Amino acid sequence: MEQYDLICIGCGPAGEKAATQASYFGHRVAIIEREPQPGGAMVNTGTIPSKVLRETALLCSAFRRRPIPGMDYNIDTKSSMTKFMARRHLAEMQEHDRIEQSIDRHNIAVYRGFGRIIDPNTVQIEDPLGAHITIYGKNILIATGSSPVQPDHIPFDHPRVVDADGVLDLEHMPSSMIVVGGGVIGCEYACTFGEIGVNVTLIEPRPEILPFLDIECRDLLIKAMRQEEIDVRLGNAVNTVTANDDCVKVQCADGDELEADVLLWAAGRSSNTQGIGLEEIGVELGNRGLVMVNEFYQTNVPSIYAAGDVIGFPALASTSMEQGRIAACHMFNLDFKRSLSKTMPIGLFTIPAVSMVGLTEAQALEKGYNVVVGRANYRTNARGRMLGDYQGLVKCVFDRNTHSLLGATIIGEHAIEMIHLAQCVMIQNVGIEYFIDVCFNYPSLCELYKYAAYDALQTIAKNDKQDEATTSRAVA
Repeated sequence: MEQYDLICIGCGPAGEKAATQASYFGHRVAIIEREPQPGGAMVNTGTIPSKVLRETALLCSAFRRRPIPGMDYNIDTKSSMTKFMARRHLAEMQEHDRIEQSIDRHNIAVYRGFGRIIDPNTVQIEDPLGAHITIYGKNILIATGSSPVQPDHIPFDHPRVVDADGVLDLEHMPSSMIVVGGGVIGCEYACTFGEIGVNVTLIEPRPEILPFLDIECRDLLIKAMRQEEIDVRLGNAVNTVTANDDCVKVQCADGDELEADVLLWAAGRSSNTQGIGLEEIGVELGNRGLVMVNEFYQTNVPSIYAAGDVIGFPALASTSMEQGRIAACHMFNLDFKRSLSKTMPIGLFTIPAVSMVGLTEAQALEKGYNVVVGRANYRTNARGRMLGDYQGLVKCVFDRNTHSLLGATIIGEHAIEMIHLAQCVMIQNVGIEYFIDVCFNYPSLCELYKYAAYDALQTIAKNDKQDEATTSRAVA
């Protein structure tokens, strides 16, 4: 029996980074992967392919968003999805090559097949031909990811009804689409297909989409979606779905009946823990198969860890990578990465994009901070106007007493990249004065931080004058 210091079941972002981290410090590592290619949902069905589709959509709509007199470009909506998604496959292949090169460079053993844990240190692998092999590991990391939830009453066996994995394999470009689910995946796909002229209806049973977002920025996103003629329906559940050769029909809880070319069901995901032996060895599981872990991503069985989508929120590729590294460092008592950063950014590839870090205004107030908010609009920024973004907003939440940055939310062009400056400022525990003192390139979107800081200072000065006036009247 081959023996390893670490066995990673799954080669998505969490499994890959845990494996390479352990190997970097001299430990013998094996990866078990059941899919033909590494990368998990990040590369093969989720992050990369969906973002490539978004970038292609924005490329096709560029002339509409930034019109040039005498020039026009219309999207060929009769194009096949395969043709439209051509760049997806190139991006996937390049990422597959990167992962495989990294695995080879770190001398990590790779087993193709389905891994099942038979005791806290032993994994049995069934390869694609049905043969079995058993390997031993001092530690085991569960990094098997998650899959879209498919309710029994939804006819996923019909080609017009797809989940978040199947939508990328549609044979034709739909003329209309109903998206069920106002979470990150549902909103991103609704925006992407709406951008290329698909008639999109987004249905969310809760009263709001994306409840973790800053309320003001969330309202701006909904406004932008509706301006792109996306029909956003909140607080409305789906009762029944039927599909035929011509269309898919949805009966809503409010009595409305909708029709579309395709239905995308994007309401929830469940952990890929079925059949891998966790229940049999006593690993504690939660709702939808979530693996329960501590702050070091260790389960209640000391030799078994879990990281990535399989443990639930935030279920981002970026956080999954860090979780895998932290788990590897903890299991080998490495004084390297000991905890997840307290300033983890979240990026939504909607159109417009939204990104956030730290506390929202509501969260800061709830925690008892003396809050002052600074805002800067893209329409007042030369670079923002060049990009054709007249709706974007940088919103910074500062501590009025210390002027330090508590959090930021950005909606608009390049928000995903811009948020990292706010992240760095928060780590350094600085804020208003930093943004005012620093010199930004001109024209640049980052200059919006400076004017958000000035806006906060003006609010502080105005409030101070009001306080002085109130005190004077009280004394008089």
